[in-house]
Amino acid sequence: MRSRPVAVLCVVLLLCAVLYMTLGAKGAWSFVIPFRAGKLAGLVLVAVAISTATVLFQTVSGNRILTPSIMGFDALYSLLLTGLVFFLGAQATIQLPPMALFGLNTGLLMLGAVLLFGTLIAQTRGDLLRMILTGIIFATLFRSLTAFWQRMIDPNEFQVIQVASYARFNRIDTDLLPLASVLCLGAIALVWHRRRQWDVLALGHDAATNLGLRVRLETVFALLLVAVLVSVSTALVGPVAFLGLLVVSLARLVDGSETHARLLPIAALISGITLVGGQLALERVFALSTPLSVVVDLLGGLFFFFLLLKGRSR
Repeated sequence: MRSRPVAVLCVVLLLCAVLYMTLGAKGAWSFVIPFRAGKLAGLVLVAVAISTATVLFQTVSGNRILTPSIMGFDALYSLLLTGLVFFLGAQATIQLPPMALFGLNTGLLMLGAVLLFGTLIAQTRGDLLRMILTGIIFATLFRSLTAFWQRMIDPNEFQVIQVASYARFNRIDTDLLPLASVLCLGAIALVWHRRRQWDVLALGHDAATNLGLRVRLETVFALLLVAVLVSVSTALVGPVAFLGLLVVSLARLVDGSETHARLLPIAALISGITLVGGQLALERVFALSTPLSVVVDLLGGLFFFFLLLKGRSR
């Protein structure tokens, strides 16, 4: 019985993947399969990375409504992107080799994520309201700096920022997938290897310390893994504010378990179904009339308010 949700979700995800690969296919299969397989791999990679990062971040922060994006990570991404265009220029930014641009974005995002999340967790542990307010202040600061730089650049260069500021699941650069896969799968493997330590960490600072866990070291290590997963997925497709919150909350509703051995795979499967199934519907049914990120953020935002009203932060 315990494995039934995982089995059902695996079948649904497999069905979505098969339909994504075959539905509406025209032309030679030798072209269609590699083309769609690359996009499918990117969707699944981003889905697993975001869900895993959200589960781990909620474990470290000790509540169920905080995610890296809610704490201002999307604003940090926009700030870094605007800074690149402001200092290098739009043409120079566009002409950078994709691998170099991906590495630069990932490195800067990882550094910013460690500094941002580390400060918030260390200074506001146990105080949910203060943590949320601090995250909002940081996000407001980042957006203010972004708006200031955007007003100083050429309007034509602003278009580059505007296009790159939204998640783009239909235009994943498959050349970046090998490096992104190595980074994400390595981080996910480490998270899974230490899943029992995360179970102890989820009990709270005092309980984990009494059980012999080196809480500060585990917290720093967890934040590093979150930074890798979120930075790589954001640099690959762009920011998605509420995907992690949505899929992890649904995973808890589906299974009701708080152990990471159950929560991590169920959240990853739901996240994969959301992105693959959502992209399939938007491409084959709605003709890409609305970006998938807009739909996901709308549903996730509504779910966020639902959790706040229900008081399900812990």
